[in-house]
Order: sequence, then C-alpha cells, then structure tokens
Amino acid sequence: MDAGVEAQLHADDVSFGADDAALLRAIATHGSVSAAANELGRSRSRALTRLERLESAFGSLVDRRRGGAGGGGSQLTDDGDELLARFDRLRTTLAGTAGVDETVFEGEVTERTGELALVETEAGTLRALVDKDATAGATVQVSVRADAVTLHAPDEAPSGGATSARNRLAGTVVGLDAGAAVVRVALDVETASPLAALVTVESVDRLGIAVGDDVVASFKATATRATIV
Repeated sequence: MDAGVEAQLHADDVSFGADDAALLRAIATHGSVSAAANELGRSRSRALTRLERLESAFGSLVDRRRGGAGGGGSQLTDDGDELLARFDRLRTTLAGTAGVDETVFEGEVTERTGELALVETEAGTLRALVDKDATAGATVQVSVRADAVTLHAPDEAPSGGATSARNRLAGTVVGLDAGAAVVRVALDVETASPLAALVTVESVDRLGIAVGDDVVASFKATATRATIV
C-alpha cells in the first residue's frame, strides 16, 4: 500500500485506523487487554480508554470477563470481528488503488505559525502545512488528498472547535464513482475544480449521499500541504 494512504472507518466522529486494528488483533491473539497493551507498548489504562471510545461509536467490540473459577480474559465480539473484516476489506481496496486523487487550490499565505499557515484560496481560508521558505505573501498551491477528507450531513457537522479537522468546506455532490468498498465523491465547493473525497461505501450509505445533496467536507491542517509555486 502507498504509505500515504491511510485506511480509516468512521462513525459518530470516531475514526478506526491501523493502530486500533492492531489493538483488536492483539486482544484476539492474547485473550487479554493487558497482554495486548503490553505487546503494543501501551498502558492498559490507555488501551481501555481507547476501547471505550471506539465502542461508543462502533458498538461492543470486546467481551471482557473478570477472573473467577473459570478465569478471566477478553475476546472479540461478533461486532469486533466484523469491524476488523471491514477494515481489512478497505485496506485491500486502497492497496489496489493506483493513486489517490488530490485537489489543488492556489492561494496566498496570509499568516504563518511554525510549520502551519493560513492560506487564502478560491475555496476560502485553509490551514495547511507549508514549505519552510513560504512567508506571508507567498503564492502557494494547497493540496488535499481525497482520502484525508471526511464528509458530514450539514446538520450533523461538528463545529470547528469540536474536531481536529479545522478545515471545513460546504459543497454539493456532483459525482459519485463507487467501487467495492470505497466511493470517490466529487464536491462542487464553488471553485474551478471539484473537491475530491474518498470515503467508504458504509459512510455513503449511512449519510444517504446522492448527487445534488449538500454536504460539509472537513480535513486536518496536517493532511493539507502548501508548496511554493
């Protein structure tokens, strides 16, 4: 798989990624959250906190039993097994993808703080990682990978301060290209070229996305690159 393509499943603003899959696999292998956390170099409390967060969005994933006459231990639930299977299908699909679409906006750096900058583009003000030589006033191209974009129904989109995905663009779906596990979505965000988003089939079904629908796209500043033209 292209190292830049990160397989993720989303539910209720919670993302399930490779680190989460590794945790579930380790629990399945060792039959214990503690042993799984130890193998992965994490604390048991950190692993349990992450499991609680995942289960709040994806349902019961691990059956945890206390010690007793029959001994304690943990095993994946049917939902846990299915979530891992969905993640593996998505990762396999992405691995077979020759390339991931990228949307490029031209803009001007208006403010810079360390490695991050505010860039005024045709799509609006975007936060992005920027070239070390790009100072205020520099003309840059802002690139957004399709697999970094998350879609929300307009009335369900989190506020800008409630998520690390600080870049938010409202748009209208103008194209859907569905594969076996992922869908390429084209969004009209009132720019020369549509914004491309690569999301799971489950996400499209959950949101009920169709051509002509209004959606909100969000993506992290750290997944957005600005390079000097």
